Amino acid sequence: MATTTLTPHQKALRSSVALKALMALTGLVMIGFLLMHMYGNLKVFLGEEAFDHYAHWLKGDILYPLIPSGWFIWLFRAFMVASIVAHIFAAYKLTVRAQAGRGRGYEVKKTIQQTYAARTMRWGGVILAGFLVFHLLQYTAMVLPVGFTVGDGPYDMVVHSFGNWWLVLAYALWLVTVCLHVRHGFWSAFTTLGANTSPNARAVLNGLAWAVAVLLFLGVMSMPVAVLLGWVGN
Repeated sequence: MATTTLTPHQKALRSSVALKALMALTGLVMIGFLLMHMYGNLKVFLGEEAFDHYAHWLKGDILYPLIPSGWFIWLFRAFMVASIVAHIFAAYKLTVRAQAGRGRGYEVKKTIQQTYAARTMRWGGVILAGFLVFHLLQYTAMVLPVGFTVGDGPYDMVVHSFGNWWLVLAYALWLVTVCLHVRHGFWSAFTTLGANTSPNARAVLNGLAWAVAVLLFLGVMSMPVAVLLGWVGN
């Protein structure tokens, strides 16, 4: 049986396709996580008992007794960290290859989408990652307990934190960047996976991307704004 030998260009092309697929899949995983996180945070509107129960359930009882209590959250965190690392790795490798290709004189296609989100996708990812670290240091590690006292319950932590207008504003500005990133990432991911097959499909895909981004912004910001305006916590 004859063996097909790939040229360096063919190998690079296949590798780039694999990297794009990896970036698309890990991006969708993170979008799914953001939507689930948003949904969970909306439980704050059900009151302190419901929100605290949900927070403690996340850290202890998921999949118990299938796995020991408290294990799921760490397995899930490891999975998310792996997804983020893989996403950044794929983005970095594709960026290096694109720059190298332009450096060798390859023609730069003018059909690439030139939206603000597309042009700032890489910086958007950096901003997203930076504020994510702040969020984890604030609520998970509690190294930066802005507005609350270490030892407060989940509900009290949220209420005391978002009573600060500047923190709500910071989250809003950060979330605008996140949602622009999500909108373009959602569109790009499904395009990479083959969903962008016609003008109608492109229109539907673009509409879904905007719908997900707007839903995420309104859903996530509803909690901080409600706390700031006194609709939650009083």
